Amino acid sequence: MDLQEKIDNITKGTLEVITSEELKTVLTDEKESIAYIGYEPSGKIHLGHAITVLKMITLQKMGFHIKILLADYHAFLNGKGKLEDIRETAKYNIKCFKALGLDENKTEFVLGSKYQTQPEYTDLVYQLATMTTLIRARRSMAVIARDSEDQKVAEVIYPLMQVADMVFLDADLAMGGMEQRKIHMLARENLPRLGKNAPICLHTPLLHGTDGSDKMSSSKGNFIAIDDEPDVIKKKIKKSFCPAGQIEGNPIIEIAEHFIYPFNEIMIINRPEKFGSDLKLNETELKELYSNGELHPMDLKNAVTKYLIEFFEPVREYMK
Repeated sequence: MDLQEKIDNITKGTLEVITSEELKTVLTDEKESIAYIGYEPSGKIHLGHAITVLKMITLQKMGFHIKILLADYHAFLNGKGKLEDIRETAKYNIKCFKALGLDENKTEFVLGSKYQTQPEYTDLVYQLATMTTLIRARRSMAVIARDSEDQKVAEVIYPLMQVADMVFLDADLAMGGMEQRKIHMLARENLPRLGKNAPICLHTPLLHGTDGSDKMSSSKGNFIAIDDEPDVIKKKIKKSFCPAGQIEGNPIIEIAEHFIYPFNEIMIINRPEKFGSDLKLNETELKELYSNGELHPMDLKNAVTKYLIEFFEPVREYMK
């Protein structure tokens, strides 16, 4: 596989890479490069997580060594429970990531608390604190924290710790959904000022919740877990937000984009003959028919349900 093919594979389905030139440099370097992503162990692993895990698998296939941060202290600071409970959830999360296909021999799973109390780490957080304005730190918070009237100090420390994580995990590339962009830009701005390398940043789209809200989240209950049983997946999709003719912000269309079409050139939509009979559609055709009102939401939901159940069958088997 040549360099451009590797870049195309890595960037397919992402929103941006910062920067493409730096990515080319890393891919042509003789040393093994490290790609990192962090997850709060705070609940079920769902489709929103799976988008980023699948991209980490692609990076792994392109030669990156993968480091997955199970950010227990981050989850604690974000009010996700007691540390002992969070760490138990981390064990479940690791099993899910392996079930999705990460190569165990080429993936490191790192618990944040294993290094985040080291003097060198806290020293770096303090240095970052002296050079980061309160306004900038607030902008980097999770949206829910920014909107709170009574913000906690922990919510300001959180993004500084994420920047420090990139250093301590030797990350050449940091990946995350677009909600991580402000923190990644904070890292790229401040780490060089401290004589540290700033990682390449790769951002994936956020998956809308099944209720149509901006983000799929286990805390909101608007998610489909990767280990949900077929009948649960069917019920959740049946109740999902899927307005007729709407493409943007439609979680069912997004599921097709991220979990069906990357692995299938066409999607077969089964319909009774009286309703037009079966359809065989590529992604462009699907969106055209749906936006024109020529494909009923329930027919789309039924097809997506079938493919999604099949896609996660290996995960369910692994998790047993």
